[in-house]
Amino acid sequence: MKKNIITLVLILITLMQTTKAQQTEDLTLEGAKGKLAATLQTPKIEKGKKVRMVIICHGFGGDKDRPLLRTIADQLQKAGIASIRFDFNGCGKSEGRFQDMTVLNEIEDAKKVIAYAEKLPYVSGISIVGHSQGGVVASMVAGELKKAIKSVALCAPAAVLRDDALRGTTQGATYNPHHIPEYIDLPRGLRMGHDYVKTAQTLPIYETAQQYKGSVLIIHGTWDVVVPYTYGEHYHQVYKNSKLILLPEVDHSFTTEEARNKTAAEITEFMNRN
Repeated sequence: MKKNIITLVLILITLMQTTKAQQTEDLTLEGAKGKLAATLQTPKIEKGKKVRMVIICHGFGGDKDRPLLRTIADQLQKAGIASIRFDFNGCGKSEGRFQDMTVLNEIEDAKKVIAYAEKLPYVSGISIVGHSQGGVVASMVAGELKKAIKSVALCAPAAVLRDDALRGTTQGATYNPHHIPEYIDLPRGLRMGHDYVKTAQTLPIYETAQQYKGSVLIIHGTWDVVVPYTYGEHYHQVYKNSKLILLPEVDHSFTTEEARNKTAAEITEFMNRN
């Protein structure tokens, strides 16, 4: 009996030495405006093996723990793919003021997270996923970093944000787009800064995104009233190597469990294939 126990212990030690167990870990990373709260999820990794890493970007005023993003990360992990989802500056548990957030400094946040991921010894390559404004960030980061990003998935990418800024209407608030105030209080309780609107008005969203020549997946709901699915179609048109999936009766937040699971499954299959 004692011999059997010792043998079992030795086997367990050997397995621990040759395999990195599946795990979820909270991280604090450097961002454009201070520390970023992040969550790293890794699958089981055999010693000497490497896995794909997916960086997951949330939307305007959101956070890394939104149901859609957690579902994507969980399905990726089950499929043997690692991920880092994080709160942009001024959002969630990250440092900074939301009033100081712009798409440009969110791009810098994402690049810093990617730089961290690239240094992990078990990472074979980086892909990126973004929802809503996070989709704009993901598309522009990929356009700037090009071959450093292996593949891109965009969920309801909010390129409408530039048109909104030019019209003077963002997230239910209206303002003079030619004389932007110091800040704008939004109905949802957030305070948007002058610099957000100013930079959004001239943001080269599609021009930057189309510099990326790798594989792109775009998923958009037909019941999206925040970002009409025509913006997803426009992304599909400017990319040379993209696939567009329109989900009937799905809203901007992918509110139903069915919509989230379907989206996560499509992204996981896409990441495995590309």
